[in-house]
Amino acid sequence: MNAPVSAIEQLLLELPDLDWITDESRVTRLSSDFSWFSPVLVRQLKDKRADVVVRPRTEEEIRAVVGACARRCVPITIRGSGTGNYGQTTPLAGGVVLDMTGYNTCLWVRPGAARAQAGIRLGELEKQTKPTGQELRCVPSTYRSATLGGLFGGGFGGVGSINYGPLGAPGNVIGIRAMTIEAEPQVVELRGAEAMRMHHLWGTNGLVLELEIALAPAHPWLETLVTFGDFESALNFADKLAHAPGIVKRGVTFFAAPISDHLAQLAAHLPKGCHTVLSLVAESCEPAMLQLVEAHGGTVSYRKTAAEVQKSNRTLMEFTWNHTTLHALKIDPNLTYLQSGFIPGRHVEQVIEMEKLLGGENGEVMMHIEFLRNVAGLMTCSGLQLVRFSTEERLQEIMRIHREHNVHINNPHVNIVEDGKAGGPLPPEVIEVKKRFDPLGLLNPGKLRDWPVKALLAAA
Repeated sequence: MNAPVSAIEQLLLELPDLDWITDESRVTRLSSDFSWFSPVLVRQLKDKRADVVVRPRTEEEIRAVVGACARRCVPITIRGSGTGNYGQTTPLAGGVVLDMTGYNTCLWVRPGAARAQAGIRLGELEKQTKPTGQELRCVPSTYRSATLGGLFGGGFGGVGSINYGPLGAPGNVIGIRAMTIEAEPQVVELRGAEAMRMHHLWGTNGLVLELEIALAPAHPWLETLVTFGDFESALNFADKLAHAPGIVKRGVTFFAAPISDHLAQLAAHLPKGCHTVLSLVAESCEPAMLQLVEAHGGTVSYRKTAAEVQKSNRTLMEFTWNHTTLHALKIDPNLTYLQSGFIPGRHVEQVIEMEKLLGGENGEVMMHIEFLRNVAGLMTCSGLQLVRFSTEERLQEIMRIHREHNVHINNPHVNIVEDGKAGGPLPPEVIEVKKRFDPLGLLNPGKLRDWPVKALLAAA
């Protein structure tokens, strides 16, 4: 008697011409992301993996995979390049990882906007926009490898958010084209606020095929490091630079000591124990920036023009946002990180307060902040503080201390959507999108709290 054919084997037999990946080591790698930044997630996600990975290249291939999975109730986890940090692309119920990186065409670039397939890498998309004098409004530090769909599904902000706010700010995403997870998949265009009901939900409530995004005017960016011996002088300089309305900028980052000591590739430019401000400022605004440097007692230790950056193919952008954490972990693997938000108008005061409570040269928490506008357009900063990890209990205590001082925490050590950035139950309109686009509950099951996935998990 022949052994019964599993649902996964049926998929491979039904769709033999697709690019299936069955090698165990590759499946394991493609079932993970940068969740190893968190020792908590390392424990929680250990041994979780897909049964198979598929890499479609056309909408027809995507439709075929989705329909075949829906008919067999096989879970689907959508993946870009895996540069997220919360285990978004790690399946809890096995099934298929749908790798979207082969679906990667730029469809058009027009004044003020561009449209592309979800699997396109952000760096490649910007190569298409730059000849038109435009660039992406918001790019993560992982822009070389991160995909457009991945940024939408799991990202928050990045370089450029100092001008345009996080990706979720109104106007940054104009529309999306998404597919339902059904035996006969449907494709629907969502615009404006309705499109954002799939944003930062880790691909749990819809499969995004295309995105239409707003663009910004491109500038030749001067990249600098300015060092200081004093914490508050460095912080005040960063804040004044961020607020300066006449200085065109793309990013302002503050590193308190001893973070600079963990940036080995920049060691020649960072005196030991210094506080550092990293910035991308339009070359035409350099004189005004230097006036601020002098007024606050800083020293420019690194300076590269846009032409020099392009020639070297090395940019300070890859030392900002969560790339800072990556560089630091190479020096000290016992570190982890936080994600925090400060109150506009009180952010400098709050940063100083938390530095006194938990920071300092030998403190548990090393202050790393990125200046940005919030969704209301107010200048503030987000923290990506480095933490000397000891125990999970102490990590929770550190987050509690921040909350007690009115510093918002987006917990990066959880793999449930509602427990992280969502910060609680999902709004009814988001739940309605989930019901509409994933009626069988097959997308990334287990990542939404209280969603009816017990049968799927039990069968995994």
